Order: sequence, then C-alpha cells, then structure tokens
Amino acid sequence: MKQPALSIDDLRDVVAALPNNGLAPSREAALAHLHEHGLPTLGDEDWKYTDLSPLIDISNRWLSEGAREQPSELQSDAVEAITSSIDASWLVICNGIIDDRFMDTTTDGGIEVSRFSDAPSPFVRQRPLADLNAALLRDGLRVRVKGTVKKPLGILVFDRAFAGAGVAQSCVEVDVAPGCSAEVIEYQASDGDEDHYANSVLSLAIGEGANVKHVRIQNRSIRHVQTGRTSIALGRDAVLRMSSYDLGGRLIRNDIDIDLSETGADVAFDGLYLAGDGQHIDNHTRVDHRVGPATSSQEYRGILNGNCRCVWNGKAIVHKDADGTDASQENHNLLLSDDAEIDAKPELEIYAEDVKCSHGTTVGQLDETALFYLRSRGLDKQHATQVLTHAFAADLVLRSPVLAVREAVTGIVESRLAELIEADFAADLLS
Repeated sequence: MKQPALSIDDLRDVVAALPNNGLAPSREAALAHLHEHGLPTLGDEDWKYTDLSPLIDISNRWLSEGAREQPSELQSDAVEAITSSIDASWLVICNGIIDDRFMDTTTDGGIEVSRFSDAPSPFVRQRPLADLNAALLRDGLRVRVKGTVKKPLGILVFDRAFAGAGVAQSCVEVDVAPGCSAEVIEYQASDGDEDHYANSVLSLAIGEGANVKHVRIQNRSIRHVQTGRTSIALGRDAVLRMSSYDLGGRLIRNDIDIDLSETGADVAFDGLYLAGDGQHIDNHTRVDHRVGPATSSQEYRGILNGNCRCVWNGKAIVHKDADGTDASQENHNLLLSDDAEIDAKPELEIYAEDVKCSHGTTVGQLDETALFYLRSRGLDKQHATQVLTHAFAADLVLRSPVLAVREAVTGIVESRLAELIEADFAADLLS
C-alpha cells in the first residue's frame, strides 16, 4: 500500500500564516528541504518497519482545516497533577504553546531560560520530521545550565485533543556549561479521544567535564501519535546517564542521535517499552564514536502483549582512528501473546582496529519453570505473571538516574503492566 503524501501546498499556506517572530527564515528553509526530500517511507531502510500514514493523515486533515489552534488554557488540572507529583523546576508546553506561568519557576541562579523568539538565529535541521517541526514551530525554549542547580529541570509537553484533528510541535535546546551537573526530566503526555499528532525535538549539548542525568517519560493517550528526535553532543570527559520509558501512544517513533567527538566521553542509556493492542513503538538509536577513547553502552527492554509491534534498531559507528572505543548494545524482549511482534536490529560499523564492541538481542516468552515454581507456592497464573514481568522491568526502573522521578516512574510502569496483564487474562476468559 502506497503511503499518502503530506500536502505541501496546505503546509506552505499554514507556515505563511504563522507569527512573524524571527523564526521565519528557519521555517522557510525547513519547508524547502521538506518539499525537496519529503517524508520517509517504508522504502527507506531506517523506516521500513514504521508506516507514517497515520501522522500524515492527521496532519493533512489539520492543515486542510486551516491548522486550527488547540486551546492550551484548559489543561491546568492535568498539568498540575504531573508537575505537583515530581519535585522539579518545570517548563511547560501545551499543544505547542509555551505556558508563560512556568517561565518564572526556574529562578534557580544556575539556570537561564529564553525563547527562540527572544534572540532568533537561523537553524536548519535537515531531518524529515525535524524539518516539519521547524516549519511549523511557533516558538521554542533555550535553557542554559551555567552553575549549581538545586532541583531537576522538568520539561513537560502536554497535549489535549479537542474536536477535529490536532497537531503540535515542541522544540527545546539545553546547553550544560563545562564542569556543571544537571538533571533533566522530559515528560510527554496527552489526553482526549480525538486524533492528535505531536512532534518534538530536544537538543542537548554537554560541555567539557559536565555530568548530565536525563529521564524521558512518554505516557500519551493510546489514540495519539508522537515522533521525537533527541540529539546529544558531549564534550571531553563529559558523562551522560539516560533512561527512557515508553508506555502509551498508538504510534511512537523515537530517534536518539549521540555524537562523541571528544575523548573521555562516557555514555550509558537504556529504555523500557510496554506495548499492548494496537500500539506501535519504534526506538532507533545511533551513537557516533568519532574519537577514542570513549565509552557508550545501551540496554533496551520490551514487554509486548496483544496485537502490537515494536522496533528496536541500535547502531554504533566507530569511525576511523577512534581507537580505544568501548561500545556495547543489548536488547531483550518478553512476548506475552502470539500476536505480539518485535523487530530487533543491532548494528555495529567499525572502521578502527583497537576497539571493544559487543551486541546481543533476545526474544522470548515467560519462563515456564519460573511460572510453575511461583504457582506451586500458591500464586495463581495471573499473579505469577505479574511477578515475573515486574521483575523483568524492575531493573531498568530502579536504574533511573534521577531519584526525584523514580517513584513516579515506578507507579506508571506498574499501572501499565497491570493493564497489559489484565487485558491478556480477560482475553483468555472470553476465548
């Protein structure tokens, strides 16, 4: 089946009507690049498992209706529930609009926050969905961590779907100065039953000797679509610890690009994805080792139930003369139903000689011996299944590098796992 095309003419009209706040040159450049290259299709290697037709359909309907702006002021209760549950200095973007009420919450002397429109500078992403983000972006946030920070920085992107199709763009750039430490919480959430597409871009620059801990939570409505790109560059001897948790969404695509261009950089990141009926979650990661020595390690785990599909594609590229590189990849998946599908593809491209690189992937079902043991100790099958799946996920939950968010992550992961298992046993009863 041929993928529908994005309506460039409607997109051009909508871009022309956006506020002239200094981002116009970047919008036009992004629009031109998008017009020339289009959106990726199933024929592109990195997209062969993920059909973008749902987001194109939502976008075209939204564009044809004049890109009706979704209200952002009606989301206070939902935003409050999240921001009050995690102790952080929050910045909030609702339906693509920066919430002014939170701009003064980051008064911590170690953080400076500004809008793109405060000091516009041209930028060209030259990535298909990032180009779409730049073309439709109303405004973005720049955050500079320049000293001691008392609380984690929280970035909440919340969307509420109202009547008709909705589309929202968000873009945040975080710059951590040399020698500084920072904790960053990125929380993506939404509600509403109408079709909605969210497209986010996060850029993270970590200066020489800086230390950053980053947690990303995606807990969108099961009807909604999201694409996100995270681009990270590390300076000499910089350290990054990152964890990602994907729980909701109908179609989710995450791209993480990490650039190691300075010696001594140390990156460890992991991800947990939980998927049920009708969900498609795609994680693509890429680490470029341009010099050595430097270290990167990643581990992703998935728990899949019902008729769903997940993708993990982890790539590490060791460039010429990047001797001393240490790169490892792991991906482990637990399939709870016969209809669940995982496409796992670890990739190593090595153009240097003195390196230490490894990768591994496993796909399996619950251990029948472990199930029998738990049931012999008095647990019924449903509770035994809960124990084993929680154990499979717990290691990555407890590994969350930001302590302030660990309790919240534990709660939403446990809740989602309970939903997946309950659905599985309900289906068995009906059959």
